[in-house]
Amino acid sequence: MISLQQYLLDPCGTASIPYWKYKSIAVPQNMLIVHQREMTDGLLLAYRDEPYFRLYHDLKNIRQTALREVEIVPGGDSVSAFVQLINKSYTDLSVTAEQMERYRRTPVYCPDLWILLRERSTRTVLAGGIADYDEEAGELILEWIQVLPPFRGRGYGQLVVNTLLSKMRNTARFATVSGKINDPSDPERLYRKCGFSGADIWHILTPK
Repeated sequence: MISLQQYLLDPCGTASIPYWKYKSIAVPQNMLIVHQREMTDGLLLAYRDEPYFRLYHDLKNIRQTALREVEIVPGGDSVSAFVQLINKSYTDLSVTAEQMERYRRTPVYCPDLWILLRERSTRTVLAGGIADYDEEAGELILEWIQVLPPFRGRGYGQLVVNTLLSKMRNTARFATVSGKINDPSDPERLYRKCGFSGADIWHILTPK
């Protein structure tokens, strides 16, 4: 069992998930979660591997982004908008309103950290972000960052991420984010542009 003190010394290298989840989620018996430093070729003989990056931000030197054609608006009461945005942004997953409502019932839910980015002229939602805040650890956790496919590459993702970081720069101790290394949209590149750093990789291993 990892203590909070141990976690805070090296959040991304100590646990594959945020501390609040680590305390409450049990790993399925048929699954292994292994850090890169413990990964061996032998494990690949019996398990399928899905590697995830996990990155850290100290909430200093947050890069500011300003784009005149779009605006950030509160999204804490817009479950349906997030469901549509997420489902249009991915080809390999989808969410329901019930799932998003469950997010709002977690102990780390913070309505101010649900934001939408919309076009000023049409008020069309183009992107959005959802983050959590664990008061015990002082951890800001970026969970859902999406930009609709036709609008990617315009800096909208950076604007969403930097807005969330700025909101918590005087409250949280640090921020973390994770994602699939093999995601074709390359989310790691976005987060590193926004000042996240680190080299921690966690392998989710399931039996072949």
